[in-house]
Amino acid sequence: MTGPEDKPVKCFGLTFKNPVGLAAGFDKNAEYLKAMEMLGFGFVEIGTVTPLPQPGNVKPRLFRLPKDKALINRMGFNNDGAEKIAKRLHQFRKQQTTILVGGNIGKNKITPNEDAWKDYEKCFLSLFDVVDYFVVNVSSPNTPGLRDLQQKDSLRKILTHLQSLNKAKIITKPILLKIAPDLNEEDLNDIIDLAMEINLDGIVATNTTISREGLSTETEKVTAMGAGGLSGAPVFRRSTELLHKISERTGRQIPIIGSGGIMAAQDALVKYKAGASLLQIYTGFIYAGPSLIRKCVKAINTPGK
Repeated sequence: MTGPEDKPVKCFGLTFKNPVGLAAGFDKNAEYLKAMEMLGFGFVEIGTVTPLPQPGNVKPRLFRLPKDKALINRMGFNNDGAEKIAKRLHQFRKQQTTILVGGNIGKNKITPNEDAWKDYEKCFLSLFDVVDYFVVNVSSPNTPGLRDLQQKDSLRKILTHLQSLNKAKIITKPILLKIAPDLNEEDLNDIIDLAMEINLDGIVATNTTISREGLSTETEKVTAMGAGGLSGAPVFRRSTELLHKISERTGRQIPIIGSGGIMAAQDALVKYKAGASLLQIYTGFIYAGPSLIRKCVKAINTPGK
């Protein structure tokens, strides 16, 4: 379904009907793709998908902070597993559709970090024929030790291995990396250097934050919610700063999907001007509803109005 404001966007070798997508974590199991297409999304990122099915963390694990227009989640990669999700996507591909699908992939909780590359390989091979691009997720705060994989050596092993698998295919698929907003300057620079060195197809900036600074919600309430990633308005500034830094340091040579705190059309425009080629929303979609999609598309395509 194409709307009147849609203008195709070409990015990492793919053509998106519009630049606004649904971030990973909402449609974890590729169950709502047709509905999301009808609402106007240009693309949907499914997952995070792991090789084996897993139930995720103990409930309750998702909390609203209305005063801050934010969410805290510690879902823990709950999903049906790569094999089942691949079959579901195969069925979806039989329909007439214009929406592009990204596969956000991660490791199972029981897999030690030294073997994480094997999990990413399994997901990559399982989903290869049914997704349009891949996102390597090493930045969720809700799987113990996962963020340690953002270290340069660990990242290099995972990404270069996936790239070698990709090159062995007749037609390759773009491989992107999703990063945390909590990276320090040194780690961010390491990731940018690595991305440039290995010719990474793109970066998703950013995931949720573990910071709780500057919230309007009462401290006792936030503390009672416990651990998890904070998304929504409070992460907008930091995620946009990282987006801009990556764009500047790479000379816009690496496409960036801007994600984190887009709650209104103006936020989308700020991300776009900071260097984003595409955008993703999630928490804003929860708070503002489906109308946010079209408003963001219109703001980007008619920025002078």
